Parts: sequence; C-alpha cells; structure tokens
Amino acid sequence: MKPTAQAFKLDALAASLAGLFDHLERVQFWIKDRQNRYLHANRSLLLNYALDNVAQIVGKTDYQLSPAFLADQFWFDDEQVLKGHQVRNRIELVGGANVPPHWSVTNKVPLRDARERIIGTAGTTCDLGADARGLGAEHSFATALDCIRDGYCRALPNCELARVSGLSISTFERKFRQSFHATPQQYIRKLRVRMACRALVFTEKPFAEVAVEYGFADQSHFNHEFRRQMGRTPREYREHYRRAGDERRS
Repeated sequence: MKPTAQAFKLDALAASLAGLFDHLERVQFWIKDRQNRYLHANRSLLLNYALDNVAQIVGKTDYQLSPAFLADQFWFDDEQVLKGHQVRNRIELVGGANVPPHWSVTNKVPLRDARERIIGTAGTTCDLGADARGLGAEHSFATALDCIRDGYCRALPNCELARVSGLSISTFERKFRQSFHATPQQYIRKLRVRMACRALVFTEKPFAEVAVEYGFADQSHFNHEFRRQMGRTPREYREHYRRAGDERRS
C-alpha cells in the first residue's frame, strides 16, 4: 500500500524526535496514525514489549501487543484523542511482555498538519517510581498524585488532597480541573474503574467484593459507575473477556 502524505509527515516527525526520547530511560514514547497503528516507539517502549527495533512495532496495534481488555482501553483513549481531546497526567498501571504492571502517568495529544487536521496521535507514559515529581505531572500536584496512587481505594476528600498540595480547596479544585480536565473525584472514580477491570478479568472475586475493594460504596454504586465509563456492566465485562479468552484457547 502506497504511503500517504500524512504518513510521510508523521514519519518525519518521529525521526526528528527519536534522538530525544530514546535517551529517556523511564519514559515510553510513541506516535500512531489515524488507524491507531504504531509508526514510532522509543527504546523504553520497545523494551517494555521485549522488542529489538522499531520495525517490529511499526504497523501494529495495541491488540497485537497487550491483553485485549487493556487494548480496548488504549483504543478508546486514542479515539477520543483523534476527536481533539487530550489525556492529561492520568495515573495507571502499565505492563508489557514479561514486565509486571507498574505505576505510570500517561499523556496523549492529537497531532495536526499545517491545515490543523488531526493526522495521528502521540503519547508518553512515565514510570512513577517512588513518586510523580519530575516526570511530567504538574509540579503542584505531584504529592496529590502520590496520594491518589496509594489511596484511591479509600475515601480521599478534596480537602486532604488540597492540604498535601499546599493549596486552598478552591484553588486546588480549579487548578486540578484545568490540568486534568476532570474534577479530583471524577479522576479518582475513573482510576478505580480502570483498576477494577483487572480484578474482573484475572480473578473470580464476587462483584460486591470487587466493589468494596476498589473504593465503591456498594455493588450498586460500582455497577452504575462502571457502566457509565465502560459502556457495559461488570458482569458483561467479565463474561466478554472470559469468552474471548476461551475462544483463543480453543
């Protein structure tokens, strides 16, 4: 298939950034086209998937690299970015081939041509390590992100997050929404749902137990929030990926 002009533009952009991002050990960087296919990945991302060179990832999608339930989440995020939205400083667990999941903070942005048409996406995910400082998160929220990462399963009132950030509640809430495009509590609920997805796929825990374990008041609250974010109930989600796993093994 003949490369498009857009593909040439993205390839040129990838080449110009390769030298910069290849030397960042804790930062994974990638560029994808409008079909969510990888056009470039830096050395850290290649190592995450046990790949030797960029040619091994070019043209692939997340479905060829990650478990289906994670690929679905990545795909959904990419589709939102292709509509002009951004993913800003989101905490999530990131894993890969023979790599245990580790806490990272992820950012994704649309890539535009000279006529402002979106021609692809770019993203980074940075290993949080001990904390979020110095890894792309807004400096004033580094401690709050640490707090959310370690305590998202319990009640985290805005007053506590504001206090550890050294801000008044009103200033914290305003600046947090500006930086993350969500209120602090919306951000926490999204993280809880994403983390609960792992328990639904990889364990047989009852739904009520998963709900409480991941910070929801009860199973009803969990069902409502999960369906609102994921488009299906926890039961439907578990059955979908269990069925997909059975089909792959048959």
